[in-house]
Amino acid sequence: MLIKAAILFVLVMVGLAFFGRLRLPGRKAPPLLRKSCPRCGRPRIGAGPCPCGKG
Repeated sequence: MLIKAAILFVLVMVGLAFFGRLRLPGRKAPPLLRKSCPRCGRPRIGAGPCPCGKG
């Protein structure tokens, strides 16, 4: 019985992820994850400088 519940839970989570992607296919990343260093292109998280020291 416990295995059935676990399998059902996983299937429901997969279904929610699938329908979420169909509903919002071209959605941009959150603003904190959209920032990247202009020099090296690495994503910058937070307000501090890039670890490469150039941007």
